[in-house]
Amino acid sequence: MSQQDGPALAGWDEPRPSALLVLADGMVIEGTGIGAVGRKAGEVCFNTAMTGYQEILTDPSYAGQIITFTFPHIGNVGTNEEDIETVEADKTAGVRGLVLATAITEPANWRATRSLDTWLKARDIPGITGVDTRALTALIRERGMPNAVICHEPSGVFDVEALKREAAALPSMEGLDLVPMVTRDQEGNWTETVWELGRGYGRQNGGARLHVVAIDYGVKRNILRLLARAGCRVTVMPATASADEILALEPDGVFLSNGPGDPAATGTYAVPVIRSLLDRRVPTFGICLGHQLLGLALGAETLKMHQGHHGANHPVQDRTTGKVEIVSMNHGFAVDRATLPSNAAETHVSLFDGSNCGIALTDRPAFSVQYHPEASPGPRDSHYLFDRFVALMERRNATP
Repeated sequence: MSQQDGPALAGWDEPRPSALLVLADGMVIEGTGIGAVGRKAGEVCFNTAMTGYQEILTDPSYAGQIITFTFPHIGNVGTNEEDIETVEADKTAGVRGLVLATAITEPANWRATRSLDTWLKARDIPGITGVDTRALTALIRERGMPNAVICHEPSGVFDVEALKREAAALPSMEGLDLVPMVTRDQEGNWTETVWELGRGYGRQNGGARLHVVAIDYGVKRNILRLLARAGCRVTVMPATASADEILALEPDGVFLSNGPGDPAATGTYAVPVIRSLLDRRVPTFGICLGHQLLGLALGAETLKMHQGHHGANHPVQDRTTGKVEIVSMNHGFAVDRATLPSNAAETHVSLFDGSNCGIALTDRPAFSVQYHPEASPGPRDSHYLFDRFVALMERRNATP
C-alpha cells in the first residue's frame, strides 16, 4: 500500500494506476481497476473465505460495504447464473466494491458462463487488484472497518483530494437502516429447493405440510431453498409488513432473515412487529440480522463490532449439545450478551472471541443464530437448525 499526496500522477515512469481505494483517514491505495468503471463508497471489511466469492458478492447483507478478499485466487472459477444469493432478479448486489491481491485469471470451471470481470461490469461493481490485502486486513484488525471510496478510472486521472473529502464525509454504519435497499416490494411465494449435481435446483411439487412466512430484510436464496426442502410452503413478505398482514396468512412459523446495516435502525419498525408475533406465540427462527432483531425485541441491546465476522471458517459451539460447528459468518453488529433477559438462553457462542451467536427463549417458541447455517458459501454443519425450526412448529401445532 502506498500514500499518494497530490491529485496528479503525471511524471511517473511506471503506468498510472487505474484504480484507487481512498480511506476516510486520507490513505490512498493504488492498483489496477477491474469490473465497472466509476466510483462507489462504503465500509471496508475483509472476508477470509477460500470459496464462494460469487455468493459473497451477491449476499444482500453486504449492502454498503467494500469487500477485501484475503484469499488470492478470486475469480479463478468464473461466474454462473446459479450461484447468486439475491432473491430479487432486478436488484444488483448490495456490495459496493471489491479489493483483490492478484489479477483475475480466465475461468477454469465447467459451470462458468462468464468471467468475474465481465460479471462485475454487468452488475456495476468496481474493483481494484494489486493491493497488499494482508496489510489492509492488518490495518482493519488494528483500527476497525474504515469508510472508503473505491474508484476505477482507466485513464488513471483522479481528483484525489475530492475523493479524500468524499471518504471523510461518509456516515458511519451505526445508525444506518440499509434494509430498504435490499428488501422485496411485495408478497411472493418461494418454491425452489436445493441444488443437486446433474439436476440443478429443484422445485416443490405440493405436499408442503407447514406454512412459513419469511420476512425479507435481505434474505439469501439458499435459506429459502432449505426451508422449502424441509417441507415448508414459503411466503416471502417485505420488511415493512405489519404483524396483522403476517398473521392474516395464518403461518405455522415466521422466519426473520439476514440483512445489512445497523439492527437498531431497522428495529424502529421491525421490533414492534416481532414483539407482536412473539406475544401470539408464533414459532420464530432468525438468522444474522434476524437474530439481532429478535434480541432487540426481547429488550437486549446490539453493538458495533471492531472488525466484524466475515468468512466461512468460524468455529461456533452449540451449548445445547456441546458440538462445535464450522460456520459462515457475515456481520458487523452483535447482540450484547450482557443485556439478554432472563428468558433468553444463550445457545451458541463464537470460539474466536466469545461473542454471542445464538439465543432461544425459555417461555416462547423462538430461537435464532448469528451465523449463516444455509452454507452458501460455507460448511453444512448447521443445516440441522432448519429441522429444529420444523420440529418447533410441529410441537406448537400439536399443543391444544
